[in-house]
Amino acid sequence: MEGSSVNLTCSSDANAAADYTWFKDNQPLLWEPSQPSSSEANPVAKYTWSEVPTDHSLGHSVQGQQLSFHPIQSSDSGQYLCTAKNDLGTETSYPFSIDVKYGPKHTFVIPSPPGEIMEGGSVTLSCSSDANPAANYTWFKDNQPLPWEPRRPYTLDPVSSKDRGTYRCHAENQYGYLGSNSVFIDVLSQREPIEEQDDVPCGFAGALVESDQTEQVLYSAINLKIPEAVPE
Repeated sequence: MEGSSVNLTCSSDANAAADYTWFKDNQPLLWEPSQPSSSEANPVAKYTWSEVPTDHSLGHSVQGQQLSFHPIQSSDSGQYLCTAKNDLGTETSYPFSIDVKYGPKHTFVIPSPPGEIMEGGSVTLSCSSDANPAANYTWFKDNQPLPWEPRRPYTLDPVSSKDRGTYRCHAENQYGYLGSNSVFIDVLSQREPIEEQDDVPCGFAGALVESDQTEQVLYSAINLKIPEAVPE
């Protein structure tokens, strides 16, 4: 499990002294020993270690033929082996796999497509988390749990106004749990277009001032012609 201490030891029966090299995923790992090397080889063995990125070196140390992780990190997962070499030949160890278990990290919700969603369209919500073993997810809408499947993305199709709200997920395995960010899904309503009708006068809003020209003002406001007077 991540955070624990792990030691790997490379041993070989050699005379003359063997040089040891560690490999991770077929790449050499070369560290300078923090203490003088020690071995039962005769003469005393020499060790060759390779260099690792600086963000890992603080968690690793070497004493003699032993490679130590203090503490081990998720990025240390991989296959390790060592080689022993002297002037008479080279021997390679069997590979040893390290699978570091850890709780969820970097949990977040990804909407696709992002942004506002038109009513009747679709949107897929995915919960992403770095975890080993893979996490199960619990979904929430407006802080209420949703009965969605624990590992698959969820698609709202078609989207309706009732889907509007704030969504988040919760990632969990046997080593821990972690909540995600919150994503607001805004659903835009589709309104029926208003058809223009030539025979319907436009509306009039406002106060009508009574005067001798009231009839003329009213007809002018609604864009109609004043009817001609019928001859008596």
